[in-house]
This record gives sequence, C-alpha cells and structure tokens, in this order.
Amino acid sequence: MTQIDQTSLLESLLKTAKSAGAESADALIGRSISLSLGERLGNKEKLERAESQDLGLRVFVGKRQAIVSTSDFAPAALKELAERAVAMARAVPEDPYCGLAEPAQLAKNWPKLDLCDKTEPSEAQLTELVRAAEDAARSVKGVTNSEGAEAGYGRSEVALATSHGFMGSYATSHFGLSVSVLAGTGTGMERDYDYSSTVYLADLEDPVKLGEAAGNRAVKRLNSTKIKTASLPVIFDPRISNSIVGHLVGAINGAGIARGTSFLKDYLDKDVFAQGIDILDDPHRARGLRSRPFDGEGLPTTAKKLIDNGRLTTWLLDCRSARQLGLVSNGHAARGTSSPPSPSASNVHMAAGKVSRAELIGAIKQGFYVTELIGSGVNGVTGDYSRGAAGFWIENGEIAYPVSEVTIAGNLKDMFKAVTPADDLVFKYGTNAPTLRIDGLTIAGA
Repeated sequence: MTQIDQTSLLESLLKTAKSAGAESADALIGRSISLSLGERLGNKEKLERAESQDLGLRVFVGKRQAIVSTSDFAPAALKELAERAVAMARAVPEDPYCGLAEPAQLAKNWPKLDLCDKTEPSEAQLTELVRAAEDAARSVKGVTNSEGAEAGYGRSEVALATSHGFMGSYATSHFGLSVSVLAGTGTGMERDYDYSSTVYLADLEDPVKLGEAAGNRAVKRLNSTKIKTASLPVIFDPRISNSIVGHLVGAINGAGIARGTSFLKDYLDKDVFAQGIDILDDPHRARGLRSRPFDGEGLPTTAKKLIDNGRLTTWLLDCRSARQLGLVSNGHAARGTSSPPSPSASNVHMAAGKVSRAELIGAIKQGFYVTELIGSGVNGVTGDYSRGAAGFWIENGEIAYPVSEVTIAGNLKDMFKAVTPADDLVFKYGTNAPTLRIDGLTIAGA
C-alpha cells in the first residue's frame, strides 16, 4: 500500500465513521514484515517469516469511546467496521477523560530520524550471522554445549490520522542477533549469552565478537559458590543496570499516577535520586531503537530530562492520563490498532557519571557484582525490590569468584538515592545506563 493509498483510506474511513454518527475519531494503520532464523549446533531449528497489516478505528460519541480493528481493508468491510464501532460507543459507559487531543496540540512537522534500513536480509545472510556467532561461542575453551543462535529482521510502518486534521506516518526497521551457550559438565554447568539489537543491519555487533563474549561469560561463571547473607554494596553490570532506570520509568507512568498505584505518586518536583544524577528521554535519537517523530495521538515528541540533578521533573502522559491529573499531555502516548493510547517512554538513559567502573569496584572491600537478574519481584505500589541474581563476589576491590543463588533486596526509593553511576555509558538498548553502584542492599545467600 502506497503512502497515497494509506492517506486516502484513512481519510475515507474517518468520513465514514462521522457519517455513521461519530462526533470525532482517529484511525491507525500498522503494517509489518519479519524474518527470523535460528540454528543450534549448526542445524537449522527455526525459520519464520510473517507479514501483516491491521487497521484500528477509535470513535467518540459524547464521552463514550469504542475501538475496533480489522485486517480486511475492503470498502464494504470498513463501512461495517465504522458502523459497529459507533454502535459499541453508544452502548459503553461514559469516560469523562477520553477524547482526541486539542487541535492546537497536534504536531505540524517532525524530524527525519533515520529509523528504517531498506536492506531486507536473505535467509542466507541470517544463516551466516548465526553460524558465525555460534561457532565463535563454541570455540571458547570450556564451552561444552550450545542453546543456539538466532537472527531476525523486522520492518514496520505506521500511519495515523485524526478527524480534526492530523495525518502522519513513518517506518522503522529492526535487526537482532543473539547466542546462548553452556560451559562445564553435569550439575556444574553454567549458561550465558550475548545479543545485539539495532535499527540498521550495518550497526549490528560483529557476530564473532558477540559469540566470543557469550562463551567467555559462560566460562567465567563456572565453579560458582554460595555467599552468606549481608548488607553490602552491589554493582550492576551495564547489561542489567538499565533495569533500575526501567523501574523509574514504570513508576512515573501517568496512568499509574492517576490511579494512585505508584510509589512515586507524591514525588513530582522532589529529589528522587542523589544530586548529579540525570535521566533523559530522547525520542529523536537518530537510529534509536525507540525513536518516534510523533506520538500515538499525533502530538509532537521532544527530548526531556525525567530526572534533573536528582529531581523528578515530570510524569509520562498521554491525553487521558493528563486530563485525569489536570495537566496537559507531553507527547508520550503509544498505541496499537486494537487498544487505546497509553503512556510510554522512548529512548531513556541515565547520564554517565564521573568515575570509572574500576574505581567503583576498587573502593569496595566486600560486595557483589551482578551480571544477571532472575524473576520480577518488584512491587510498583510500595517500591519493595527483591530479585534473584548471579554474578561475582568482590573482595578488596577485585572481582574474586563467581556466585549464584543470591537474592538482592531493598526498596527502590532508597536504592535510587544510593545510585552512583560510572562513566561507561554505551547506547546499546532501548533503555541504557552505565555501570551502577548501589550501597546498602541486602544480599541473601546461603
């Protein structure tokens, strides 16, 4: 479907919805294509290709709304879709906070963010990637088996139109490569992995380096031991330190704030982290994994500091949650074709600190370096935090030996205040953070 076809279809559908009785409406077309391939021990185990297109229509009748979706774009089917949506809207309870954005809020123009690689890899190209990664991982001395390697590609196109004048579209692409291997034998086996995820194929990490990293990580975990329960400093490896930022993002979601179900609901404009800590949301990062030129309601997106020198500056808001809170949406709506918009972050990162990873570790007499988190024991209402973990014991400022079957526990309000970031920030994921040190966590071992 061409851009002109999408525009005409959406405009026609919105007119049909209004003719059927909708006072206002918006519509979204989503098209996607994906290819994924997996191998284990040199044998193909997975080859999947999918293509889809869906359309979602949201209509408003007074303070009532309904959403319907379809993959049938035939004119007769869309006419029936619009009539069904209006009938549903008339039957549901009123929602005093629903409705489109105000016309003055809508984006008039937006930046080009280089979000779509036109390269569509072949099966042979993906096969070459997974074999190189798995072979490199298996070549590491001590690696004894493999869980396999996978590579994937996807491209998505989004077009959004509203009955009060917004029309916009953009496309994104995604490439991924991962490998997981095991080291050791019998009950002493350990596994580890590595992966790379990018917007452009050319930006994927070298598969040989990625495989070697996965193999070396698995081997380093061999002969792990248990530790005794204590309250000690914990270092979060960059591979999992972004989870701390992720807990903040979840806690400042406007929908949760409006419901009163977040442990940070009373902390706007207050110090949440220590001074010197900045956390930013940047929807306009070129080739960013979560970049977007406009939000799911047609509002402009802008970069902003969520945490400024330790202070919480804002909530993540869509139009509905903003109205509930007596505020104005700040362009964080995300949506699919079958559900209403809801608040969501884009590319989020904690700014790098001023000390090196070696200095963070070197100042610790005894502590725990975490490389893997297990489970999701986080209470979003109270901030209580308890997660299984594995990693390495720190002794006199040095990584000493691997440890496993550990639980780390605390409360996120205390943990945020105790964060010290290193200077090793790398943009590798949708949410990024440098190595982090958090003092005072309870480490529960044997």
